[in-house]
Amino acid sequence: MKINLALMFGGKSVEHEISIISALQAAQNLDREKYNVIPIYITKSGEMYCGEHIGDIEAYKDIKGLLAKSYPVTMARHGGRVEILRLEHKLFKNPLVSYVDVAFPIVHGTNVEDGTAAGYLNLLGVPYVGCDILSAAIGMDKYAMKSVFKENGIPVLDCRIYHSDEFDDNSNLVILDIEKNFGYPVIVKPVNLGSSVGISVADSKSKLEDSLSDAFRYSKRVLVERAITNLTEINCSVLGDDRSAEASVCERPVSGDEILSYSDKYLDGSKSSKGMASTKRIIPADISAENTHYIQELAVKAFKTLGCNGVVRIDFMIDNDSNTIYLNEINTIPGSLSFYLWEPKGVPYKELLDRMIALALKRERERDSVTYAFDTNVLSGIHLGGVKGAKGTKA
Repeated sequence: MKINLALMFGGKSVEHEISIISALQAAQNLDREKYNVIPIYITKSGEMYCGEHIGDIEAYKDIKGLLAKSYPVTMARHGGRVEILRLEHKLFKNPLVSYVDVAFPIVHGTNVEDGTAAGYLNLLGVPYVGCDILSAAIGMDKYAMKSVFKENGIPVLDCRIYHSDEFDDNSNLVILDIEKNFGYPVIVKPVNLGSSVGISVADSKSKLEDSLSDAFRYSKRVLVERAITNLTEINCSVLGDDRSAEASVCERPVSGDEILSYSDKYLDGSKSSKGMASTKRIIPADISAENTHYIQELAVKAFKTLGCNGVVRIDFMIDNDSNTIYLNEINTIPGSLSFYLWEPKGVPYKELLDRMIALALKRERERDSVTYAFDTNVLSGIHLGGVKGAKGTKA
């Protein structure tokens, strides 16, 4: 019997379009002998849609037309199973679209990848592929992520965090603090975004002010750290769970700028729909065997430290002047699911997806063995008119 798999993508995120590409790319590689795939598109306003054309990448050139041909749905738990239900249906017609055995959220960015999607699916009680709420939330928040990694002996650059109200009240004071702690150049980043959105390098006061203004458009909190001037960026993927994980080959993305930009990642001029798979890169990375091994070890350690699950991509920086390696960030749902880093290790995309789904089902079996509720009814013995509070009366 086939597994009913809800493939979820889109969402209220600046990385909305990249999610569509990543998800529909995965859909083409899912084994249809094993899975009955139900694509669920989440609009930028948070509505979910199903329909005949939702899985067609070409249809997204006209979103309004696509939605007119599709129908809104929701997910609900009923009778011990999770269902996809049609919201607009004719009287006496069964609204059931499909049961869900496992959900596969391929979503990027704030409001989805940050633990929001995982929390929604966890509440429904449906097995889902990828990181759980905590690891996803920490992985999305760059400041929290750095704090956890630093505490666990994983090398990261020192940073400071600034709030939009501080900048609005006295931008000069914020700039003076940055100059005092870091000097120039510095990198300015929104705390909770990916795909290099809102990230820039500032090497002067005027550029720093512009960089901060731009970053605060995307987040109320902005992270600043020193910029490594002689830099090599290296990425490595990890597959597994918190007890057993392995690293992929490493890659060196080729950037046309100081940092790998959104355009470098997704808008290379080829008009392709390959997402991160179309980025210019060198695989395996042209670095020493010693650095490769060290990065792979750090990647696995970081993965296990956050308790990740499925596939992630971890981005590193090498300071070429000192040959020092720093972990830059973790992507808990990487673009294109980093399949291109696993194929050189003999793991084709179809097998990678199978292994991710198997990890999700394994985690659900483990959760089923844990007691989450007591079979008791405290309220049955309480006279509600006299309740003094949830903690009862004092002794």
